Amino acid sequence: MKKFLIAGNWKMNKSIAEANAFAEQLKGEQIAHPEQLAIIAPFTQLQSLKNAFEGTGIKVGAQNVHFEKSGAYTGEISAPMLKELGVELCVVGHSERREYFAETDSTVNLKLKALLAAGITPILCVGESLEIREAGTAMLFVSGQISEDLDGLTPEEVAQIVIAYEPIWAIGTGKTASPEQAEEMCGFIRGMVEGLFGTDTAEAMIIQYGGSMKPTNAHELLAKPDINGGLIGGASLEVGTFMEIAKAAFELQ
Repeated sequence: MKKFLIAGNWKMNKSIAEANAFAEQLKGEQIAHPEQLAIIAPFTQLQSLKNAFEGTGIKVGAQNVHFEKSGAYTGEISAPMLKELGVELCVVGHSERREYFAETDSTVNLKLKALLAAGITPILCVGESLEIREAGTAMLFVSGQISEDLDGLTPEEVAQIVIAYEPIWAIGTGKTASPEQAEEMCGFIRGMVEGLFGTDTAEAMIIQYGGSMKPTNAHELLAKPDINGGLIGGASLEVGTFMEIAKAAFELQ
């Protein structure tokens, strides 16, 4: 059976009270596969969400991590700190982190290793800008990201990583890669992982699409063979739209 992970990335949104209200409403829904749902929340909400979702199977993830275990890194959070909270997932390499906070493939690589060492599943984001897409070099660019991001990892470690393809030109713009474009790149990513780390690793990997997935396009995207879920932005802020996307995945199982 095809595996899915529908993860809502709240970005810098919601108060603790709003997060708790969302969690209570979500728990009231009929959820066929709660273990396939995750909320990627700001640091301030992680403990509250862990408490709220205890025993439900719904996962909680962080949006960033530092690669060192501790030290003089004011404002940063380490993987052991996240592990202490019971956080199961953590996004690394999101395009907003790369663009606004100068995150590079070399730091992404270090963050992946830190998360894996702590027993936290990384969600590795890769994707191209509109300029790169229009120049016809999207696959070359993404292959470069993946090569650097996964450098020095074993097949067993890579099998634990979720990769989210997020075309930068489709994030928060209302534009979406066509299902064919999304599948082409996700299939390319899986093929690249197979070439570098073997068939078993590639087949086991969850590859998400992360560019303006919403209820109106979720089923068509999720039905593609190499797309195992979504990293959902704006549509994850309301339980109704988040669950519509989740149900699209559940119906395909």
